[in-house]
Amino acid sequence: MPSSNLVWDINGSVGVVTFNRPEARNALTWDMYDALVAACETAEATGDVRVLIIRGAGGAFAAGTDISQFREFANGDAGVAYERRLDAVIDRIERLGIPTIAEVDGAAVGGGCAIAMACDLRMCSERARFGVPVSRTLGNCLSMANTARMVDLLGLSATRDLLLTGRLIDANEAYARGVAHVVLPVDELEAATIKVAVELSTRAPSTIKATKAMLLRLRDHRRPPAGSADDILRACYGSADFKEGVAAFLERRKPRFWA
Repeated sequence: MPSSNLVWDINGSVGVVTFNRPEARNALTWDMYDALVAACETAEATGDVRVLIIRGAGGAFAAGTDISQFREFANGDAGVAYERRLDAVIDRIERLGIPTIAEVDGAAVGGGCAIAMACDLRMCSERARFGVPVSRTLGNCLSMANTARMVDLLGLSATRDLLLTGRLIDANEAYARGVAHVVLPVDELEAATIKVAVELSTRAPSTIKATKAMLLRLRDHRRPPAGSADDILRACYGSADFKEGVAAFLERRKPRFWA
């Protein structure tokens, strides 16, 4: 794998990807996103791997994209390019021909939330949290595709709630809303996830491939074409709010959006 901050391992029929940047709550660099795509390619090319687990080290799943990478954004077009690139990563996870499990311990935020929501199952610890808090932090927005993924999983009303308020949902609310498939004590999560993955690896691959392909076609049928929200992304990423949000985050202060 091309990133030292992502660990790839194969345990029998189960592939495991671990985000390994705990000092930054596994905030994702582009090297890590690229390594995740490479892991998906490897998992699909390796015939013995029948299930892929994605998890984070050190009590966090992933804190989203490393904000320092936004420093170089000159205008709204950079935001459009960023969201296109992120969409390609998330889409690669969704289009994987084998089952995917997000093992979520701690925060799955921003891009980390999108990765977890793109997986087929989400096994969660009691300290799992999900959300996209950009309305109170960065002042940017989600792509059309990632907004649609949230609506598909949470429904329109809950998606509106989370994106407008910027709040995170805890493990119990995630379970009640169907985001978490199970909630377990921290010390039981890894073993339980492996157990489910091994069970899944015994299921008929033809049924799994057909089901995932069917769900993807249904998703694509309901989703607008790529680029249909570029004007919205360009305006948001080109805004003074986004510049202030990035500066405030890197300076470790509260953003002043209405100053």
